[in-house]
Amino acid sequence: MQIYESLLLKMNKRLEHIAIIGGGSAGWMSAAALANAVGSGCKITLVESESIAPVGVGEATIPPIRHFNARLGIDEATFIRETKGSFKLGIEFADWRVKGESYFHPFGNYGAEFDSVPFYQYWIREHLAGNVKSLDEFTLAWIAAREGRYEPPMRDPRNIRSRHDYAYHFDAGLYAQFLRRYSEARGVTRIEGRVSGANFRPTDGHIESVKLDDGQEISADLFIDCTGFYGLLTEKYLETGYEAWSHWLPCNRAVAAPCHRDETPIKPYTISTAKTAGWQWRIPLQHRIGNGYVYCDQFLSPEEAEAELIESLEAEPAAPPKHLKFTTGMRKKFWHKNCVAIGLSAGFMEPLESTSLHLIQYGVMRLVAMLPDRDMSPLLAEEYNKLTRAEYERIRDFLVLHYHATERDDTPFWRHCQQIEIPDSLAYKIAQFRENGMIVSDERELFHNPSWIAVYIGQGIVPKRAPTGSTLRDDVPVAQRLDQIHAAIREGAAAMPEHEDYIQQLIN
Repeated sequence: MQIYESLLLKMNKRLEHIAIIGGGSAGWMSAAALANAVGSGCKITLVESESIAPVGVGEATIPPIRHFNARLGIDEATFIRETKGSFKLGIEFADWRVKGESYFHPFGNYGAEFDSVPFYQYWIREHLAGNVKSLDEFTLAWIAAREGRYEPPMRDPRNIRSRHDYAYHFDAGLYAQFLRRYSEARGVTRIEGRVSGANFRPTDGHIESVKLDDGQEISADLFIDCTGFYGLLTEKYLETGYEAWSHWLPCNRAVAAPCHRDETPIKPYTISTAKTAGWQWRIPLQHRIGNGYVYCDQFLSPEEAEAELIESLEAEPAAPPKHLKFTTGMRKKFWHKNCVAIGLSAGFMEPLESTSLHLIQYGVMRLVAMLPDRDMSPLLAEEYNKLTRAEYERIRDFLVLHYHATERDDTPFWRHCQQIEIPDSLAYKIAQFRENGMIVSDERELFHNPSWIAVYIGQGIVPKRAPTGSTLRDDVPVAQRLDQIHAAIREGAAAMPEHEDYIQQLIN
């Protein structure tokens, strides 16, 4: 009997303990997702130190965050209330192509389909002929955002008010606290402390345990590195290496400074304004406005960046400015041996398109789908790394597009951006759109066709010719249909409640 039980024990290689090193958004999003996935079948411990301040400036999101919350069973009203959140219909990009002009990257679709030819291709045809309103006028997300209105999309796809999507603005610190409560209620154990060392298995180099500064040792089967830019486990101990993309994305610093919110209604969108040596964000929450300046220190000093940011604030700062230094890029391995890097430990993509929290979400949900047993299958790690690398590279190309597609030459920074040699993968996409009006994208792209169209057209990449399919349908009354769609969009936006009224009705 003892021999049989011993054999069963050897055959049972399920995970018994997962240790998450680091808190903040990455740590507690990981804890919440893993606790929800494994239930009581595996012990989860999170180690964090109150003396280490989280970065905590990732306050704008993209629509997939809703699916993360929904999977955890988080009620939207509770979430908005607990995080002082607001709703986000997209991003306005000001001064990116030239100073004095702006365009909108909407969440959702343009127009409405009325023929077998996609709407955007008909718009291109009419635009090249000079017969149509601006592209922004054909997205419900922008018309509603511009007028300060919001409601979730309707379920009936025949209704124009189903054509938008949405995400959130929220306080990242409050979100981490909210997820901590969620995680601890599901059995996650939090330990206060700082990691001062690690022990490794002599047979394969896997992490056996981490040592804390108070002498404790935490043993686990799987370690999640959420230690931020430092990448304590992934980089310092396991030396996975880092692939820098500064030659494509030159911004390497940021200064953030929230300000008090005045009586101005809460805008349901983020604003990104191109500046002297980078760009500035504006993120409206219920209780304050998040502001920050992402820039390149080759062209602007931290002192100059801070002064430029503070001067632009619409109200008094609500906290001292926080300076960050980073290198855009990614780890050469996200999952190495028995350690997986999540969040800033895995890499950094500047927050131009609000992807920071998405990459945390993507990393941990991908891990949930591919959870190993104690054997730590190298094949699982290989596939995880392959998929995660592809996700980072696709997002990288979309971000590079913003800097490449500019006509600004009024500062040394923007002249530098015009000279950057872009990735071949992006050059191919741009060439296809410029030559034929065709959007080339992988079905796994985070940013779908409307996002690429928004930046292409908004920043002056206009096709030389309309897609052929749109030029052959002489029997379709395109101009009439476009006028009807535009009118329907304006009526749909006007029927929405004020954004702030919607928030108050939701949370009270």
